[in-house]
Amino acid sequence: MIDFAKFVKYSKPGPRYTSYPTAPEFSEKFTQEDLKTYFKNQDKNRSLSLYIHLPFCRSACYFCGCNTIFTSKEDKKTRYIEYLKKELNILKKYLDTKRVVTQMHFGGGTPTFFSPIQLEDVIKTIKSIFPNFSSDAELSCEVDPRYFTKEHMDVLKAGGVNRLSFGVQDLDETVQKTIHRIQPFELTQNVIKIARDAGIKSINTDLIYGLPHQTKESFKKTLEKMLTLDVDRFAVFNYAHVPWLMKTMRKFDETTFPSPHEKLEMLKDTIDFFTQNGYKMVGMDHFAKPEDELFKAIEKGELHRNFQGYTTKGGADLIGIGVTSIGNGVDYYAQNFKDLEDWEKAIDNGDLPIFKGYKLSDDDILRQFVIMELMSNFSLNMKKVENEFKISFKEYFKDALLALKEFENANLIEISDDKIEVSQTGSMLIRNICMPFDAYLNKIPEDKRRFSKTI
Repeated sequence: MIDFAKFVKYSKPGPRYTSYPTAPEFSEKFTQEDLKTYFKNQDKNRSLSLYIHLPFCRSACYFCGCNTIFTSKEDKKTRYIEYLKKELNILKKYLDTKRVVTQMHFGGGTPTFFSPIQLEDVIKTIKSIFPNFSSDAELSCEVDPRYFTKEHMDVLKAGGVNRLSFGVQDLDETVQKTIHRIQPFELTQNVIKIARDAGIKSINTDLIYGLPHQTKESFKKTLEKMLTLDVDRFAVFNYAHVPWLMKTMRKFDETTFPSPHEKLEMLKDTIDFFTQNGYKMVGMDHFAKPEDELFKAIEKGELHRNFQGYTTKGGADLIGIGVTSIGNGVDYYAQNFKDLEDWEKAIDNGDLPIFKGYKLSDDDILRQFVIMELMSNFSLNMKKVENEFKISFKEYFKDALLALKEFENANLIEISDDKIEVSQTGSMLIRNICMPFDAYLNKIPEDKRRFSKTI
């Protein structure tokens, strides 16, 4: 039995580690000239991963932490696509766009809030500028079931999209009203049928635990209903409450949130539920059928993590396209302007619309490797790190290993001569286990850390 009362002390602010160093370290000292240099010097044999940000939503979902723009005006969407196409043409001047593309992801906002004709226009432009998609490329799109039709599906399918991620969050009516997202189960059921009928073999649904008015019992009912849809992957995220960043989150009455103790129990119940029903836990918040490529990757220790979550497509340079998009290469991160006007102005000037970024040091690259290995595979081969980075692991990370002692004593991890292994229980606290390796976090007093709680 897990003693959840003991675990509550681990509920503290901490990064989600979709990157290392994390976004607060990005700086405006990084300019488009830096990015041009990186593009020029990149290994042409490395493949590309494209992230296209389509930021518009009709209305706010109060739980959402994404960079979104709310509108009902059609001309705003039309204008955005015109600028997106201009940005793609500017990219072509500085980046070798003939490199092989192994992954493309449409994120939002609500990509399918754009019309099928608009999406078709975007896909055709991308493929004219990036002509070399690999035969096994993963092309995915985030979908809000409230804005999805067979016409959307036909366009995405024709464009090569082979994976869809449907946002659901929770099926309880009280929770849906509170988070400002009314989405009946039948609606989700219908759009998944549209996707299956179109031959989409990889379908994911997103759920969130820790939302206002959620209980263990109500969330269990959501899981039971969602299981009947027989999707290939579930992503079950811990709600990240960051009201200082997202104004819509201030609408929540914080007394209606489940306690850290209840959230841990929800997570434990979720893990038990999916594993008892034929799914395997992948990373810290994904569950996949054993035949899914994510699960095959974790069995080989080849799972990767990036801004889109877990992926099998490692070793690619990520190109962020659209307002607020983040890209990265071996030793840099680059983020586009967050403000629509600033983004448009840069594009009008013929510039790469870079707002800020980060150049990684050798120490950053080493720590990034360690943290991403633990986040992805719940295991770290210290000998592999020593061979790759020419260090003595236990000497270099002396302080981190000391800080991990309490996790080892609590049987959450096991440290041998050459490995750190995270237990299934420890996987619920993987962010906490990674934090001792974060050189930047450890310079910030705990009460000054502006991240969501780990539990």
